[in-house]
Parts: sequence; C-alpha cells; structure tokens
Amino acid sequence: MSDGNLWSFLVQMSHAALPTRYDQMSYRRCGRSGVLLPAVSLGLWHNFGGVDIQETARAMVLRAFDLGITHFDLANNYGPPPGSAEETFGRILESDLSAYRDELVVSTKAGYRMWPGPYGDFGSRKYLLSSLDQSLKRMGLEYVDIFYSHRPDPETPLEETVGALVQAVHSGRALYAGVSNYPPELTKRAAELLSSAGVPLLIHQPRYNLFDRWVENGLSDVLWEQGVGCIAFCPLAQGLLTNRYLHGIEQGSRASKPHGFLKADQISEEKLRRVRALAAIGEARGQSLAQLSLAWILSRPAVTTVLIGASKAAQIEENVAALGNIAFSPEELAAIDAACLL
Repeated sequence: MSDGNLWSFLVQMSHAALPTRYDQMSYRRCGRSGVLLPAVSLGLWHNFGGVDIQETARAMVLRAFDLGITHFDLANNYGPPPGSAEETFGRILESDLSAYRDELVVSTKAGYRMWPGPYGDFGSRKYLLSSLDQSLKRMGLEYVDIFYSHRPDPETPLEETVGALVQAVHSGRALYAGVSNYPPELTKRAAELLSSAGVPLLIHQPRYNLFDRWVENGLSDVLWEQGVGCIAFCPLAQGLLTNRYLHGIEQGSRASKPHGFLKADQISEEKLRRVRALAAIGEARGQSLAQLSLAWILSRPAVTTVLIGASKAAQIEENVAALGNIAFSPEELAAIDAACLL
C-alpha cells in the first residue's frame, strides 16, 4: 500500500470510529484558530439555575451532547441565583460527562456584577481572575476552554483587562481568550493587545439576530480582518423568533417568568406582525420560525456558531434540525429583510 493510500485508509478508519453523535452536527473553524466549534452551541443563561428543575437541565445537556453539541457556554452570573448555572453544569459533568471532558469546549465569562463591594464587577484584573477561580471551583474543572471578558469596562484600562485574559491563559486556567459585547474599535484593540502577548483573540460573542443586526455595522469586518470567530447570542431574540409567541404568551415561556429578560410588554403587535411574516417565509422553506432564524444567522459570513438557549430537550432537537437547510436564495433574503421592516 502506497503512503498516499495508507493515509487515506487511516483517515477513513478514524472517521468510522467516531460516535454517531458527530454525524448529526457540522463543525466550523473558529476564526484562524485550530478550534472547530459546532454550528449550534448550547448556552446556560436561562433554565439551568438553582430555581429551575435540575433533571430537566440534565436532560437538555445530555441530549445536546448526543446531537453533537460539544460547546457549552456559561458565565459567572448565570442562574438565578448567580453562579448556580455553573454549579448545575458541574454536577452534570461529574455525574455524566466526566469521561468526555476532552470532547467538550466549556466557556465562562466575567464582567457583570457578581458579588458586593468594589471588586465584583466589570474588568479589573482582580475581579476577572478571582471570578475565574470561583467558576472553576463551581464547575469542578481545572481549566475552561474559553474565558471571556463579558463586557467592556469604561473605567479600567483595556490593557489591564486584556492582561487578565493573558494571565488566565498563561496560567493554564483557560486555553483561549474571548470578548463579548465589545464594539468594533475596542475589539480590534483587544485583538492587537492579545496578539502582542502571544494569546490570539479566539472569539467574540455579540448579540445578533434578525431584529438586532448591529454586528453588521463594522464588527463583522473587524472579526474577519483579525481572524476572530463569532458566536451569536440571542439568535432567537429571547424566544421571540420562535413559534411560541405567535398567538400570545404561553405559560412557562421566558416572557411569563418574573426573572426573565424578555418582558411581556416587549411583545408588541408591531413585533408580532414581523414575527408572523417571518414565520410564513419559514413555512414556505419547510422550517419553523426558529429554524429559519438560526439558518439566517449561520448564513452570515462572519458567524462561526449560534448560541441557543432551551427550556426542554425538544427545542434543542428542533434547533439542530435547522442545519438541514442554511442556504437562501436572493429572493428569500429580500423577503426576510422586508418582513423585518413591517
């Protein structure tokens, strides 16, 4: 057997040995890094806190992994109460996924208020590194794959915030550095500072959906130029871009919960008119509104992965099914843009 044929044979054998869960997911390169992320990632912002049903949370994480979702995204303050989502995930890791740690990409963040006093908020070195240590303890991990600065700090020099990310990576507490909610120019500066310290900026996590396209006003260009990946959070606008609110607010939905970020008064008739028009476009494509919305985000050139939330495993299954059709005709894209302006 020639060297070329032997290499081909070994590649085929290695692929054949992969668990079938990886056959259900596509994986995309994150910027110019060596990291591949699943096209759909699971965020634990909502429904994984101490106030939520733990067995439901466990079922969602395990179903996501079975579907090929290998990236799980957290932050220090996710809950409620703050920190409890990391505790929930830590228990699931210990009971069910400890043998698969090397098949997972786990991320966490610090930047929003986490504890009282002057050292529990924003972007100081003290806060970021103390928070990371607490997150590792809550999850029972020695390291996270990605550690983010969750938001810019107008009072702390960017050099200090970036220095904390560098220290997190150099100390082995994180493998990669990311930023979230940073505007274009600040993202560029952060990427340059990190690069000069030998820690490339792996990824940016911005809010991005059909109704909120600020990413397209300069940020996507910066990410492309700097070779930075993009994980879009709130791709379904807190659930508004799903079939859930087509006929009002359902019990158990985010808008029905007192601690949710989507409030009932945000679901106006104008918004519902747009949602229904988009749902009709999705139906013509054989997709639910959620699937249409995710497919649209994944068709954007700068996007690596979409970060979904869920309240039950069936929603994760529906969202992953969006990968069956992420191509759009020019006519479909024009109709989607028109629907968003109704």
